Amino acid sequence: MRRTHPTTVVIIGLIGVVVGLLTDAALAASGRALIVPPVTLSVTLAVIAIVVVVLALPIRRAIRGKTTLRLDPFRAARTAVLAKACSIMGALVTGLPLGLLLFMLTRTVVADTSSILLTVSAVVGGALLLTGGLLAEWFCTLPPDDSDTEGDPDRGPEPGATHSHA
Repeated sequence: MRRTHPTTVVIIGLIGVVVGLLTDAALAASGRALIVPPVTLSVTLAVIAIVVVVLALPIRRAIRGKTTLRLDPFRAARTAVLAKACSIMGALVTGLPLGLLLFMLTRTVVADTSSILLTVSAVVGGALLLTGGLLAEWFCTLPPDDSDTEGDPDRGPEPGATHSHA
C-alpha cells in the first residue's frame, strides 16, 4: 500500500469545500438555518488523530529497530489502513466546514461570532485528523530495501536492459 498522494488530499478537500458551500447555499435559499458544527466534532477529530498517531508509534519503533518486541504484521497493516482512512477523511472533514465558513463569510449579513468560531474549530479538527493520518502513514512506511528492488517481478525491466530468449 502506498501513502496518500498530495493530489488526492487536495481533490478530496476541494470536494468537501464545494459540498459545504453548496449545502449552506441550498439551506439559506430554502429559508432554513445554516449548518454549525458542534464543538464536540472538533474534540472528537483531535482525539482520533492522537489515537492514530499513538497506534503508529510502536510500528515506527519496530521498523527503525529501536525495540526488540515482535511486530504483528496484521496490526501494522490495520494501523496503516486506519491512517490512510484518517488522512482521506481528514481532508474531507477539513474541506466541508471550510466551505461552510466560506459561505458564512461571503454573506451580506455576517453570521454570529460563535457560529464562525465553531466552524473554524471544525476546520482545525479536520486539519488535525488529516495531519495525524498522514503522520501515522509515514510512521507505517517501510524504508526502501536494496534487495527488494533488484529481483522484483512487479517492477518491470530496467531502462536500456535487453532480454535474451534462449
